[in-house]
Amino acid sequence: MPMYQPNSHRNLRLDVGAGGQILDLETAIKDGILGGGGGLVCAGVTEKLDLKKMIEELESIEVPSVFICPISLDPMQDPVTLCTGQTYERSNILKWFSLGHRTCPTTMQELWDNTVTPNRTLQQLIYSWFSQKYLAMKKRSEDVLGRATELLDSLKKVKGQARVQTLKELRHVLVAHSMAKKTVMVKGGVALISSLLGPFTTHAVGSEVIGILVNLDLDLPSKANLRQPAKISLVVDMLNEGSIETKINCTKLIEMLIGRKDLGSENVSSLSLLAGLLRLVKDKRHPNGVLAGLGLLNTICLDESVRNSVVNIGAVPLLVELLPGLNNECLELALHILEVLSTIPEGRLALKDCANTIPNVVKYLMSKSESCTQLALSILWAVCNLAPEECAALAVEAGLAAKLLLVIQSGCNPVLKQRSVELLKLCSLNYTATIFISKCKLSRTIE
Repeated sequence: MPMYQPNSHRNLRLDVGAGGQILDLETAIKDGILGGGGGLVCAGVTEKLDLKKMIEELESIEVPSVFICPISLDPMQDPVTLCTGQTYERSNILKWFSLGHRTCPTTMQELWDNTVTPNRTLQQLIYSWFSQKYLAMKKRSEDVLGRATELLDSLKKVKGQARVQTLKELRHVLVAHSMAKKTVMVKGGVALISSLLGPFTTHAVGSEVIGILVNLDLDLPSKANLRQPAKISLVVDMLNEGSIETKINCTKLIEMLIGRKDLGSENVSSLSLLAGLLRLVKDKRHPNGVLAGLGLLNTICLDESVRNSVVNIGAVPLLVELLPGLNNECLELALHILEVLSTIPEGRLALKDCANTIPNVVKYLMSKSESCTQLALSILWAVCNLAPEECAALAVEAGLAAKLLLVIQSGCNPVLKQRSVELLKLCSLNYTATIFISKCKLSRTIE
């Protein structure tokens, strides 16, 4: 079906398909029918823009349905119309034909004419719409990048409350516009912002600085600079005394600085840091804080020399008591920390001396994930193996034997099953077979 070829922009029309709806191009955009807002982009500008590039850079934007190819569900760049009135991306419909189809993919009507007619009107409308959105995005980007540069320049001059306000605005720009991060990095912003942390930095300035740094991709020299004792000391102070948002940001920053390498045992084992983390983990009002605190504590415990300090500050009973109220992500972190601490004598003793270790940990065998089951088994083995006579009876009363049988009968990996068999034998040492079965209420399971 031949398409109407317009002579001017003002008379451009779009046949959108079998429904016969006719749209005037300029009116469609002005009236917002296709999501436009403010008329056509100047022809001189659109000629310089590449449609494919615009579509790629605007991939997250919601595109009008008439611009979408029914075959690929992607925006069309070279739309063509079939005799049925349906429009497709040229390459997609030609591929459809190459597979031997002689029907319209949308209506499944047999085609009485295999001709594909370029839909220039629709192509122009797509081009104009994407050009308008693309130029608007570029304008916003330039405004944001310019503002980020201005704020960095201001930081070199302002002091006191003006410095706090400048930092606050820069942080908001970074959070709202990811494109501003690159500008801050390129303009030397990380070094400038990091220089504001020191022994005489106020907490108002420090909290804003840290809020900015956790939103940037820090390179190795920047991390090395931030590991200076005076800077770390300030971050730890704010972890203990700042708002909940500041505490979470301090935790994230320290996590970024540690990575898989030691921050320095004297820093990560400091009582001030560990105490701040435990207070953050204990505050159930802020789940994000609990997660951040457990994440950093888990990373710190990777350093064997620090584990004894973590145990001495009372982390074991605190984590054991927290277990029942944690969500799945936090639960796995807490169990992992306890499992790591159970590898040292002080940790095993602390677990044994905590009255709720066995009953609280038994609950997570075969109730959450295989990972939780594995961690729980490791913790229970460490405790029961330390004092078999004392702990085996407690474990049996807590229902451990029945849970172990579930693990043995499940599809868990062989290592877990073998550990479960060993733990089950350990629990039965003080009982005859009949009494053990009776104590564990296993008769139904065994039958």
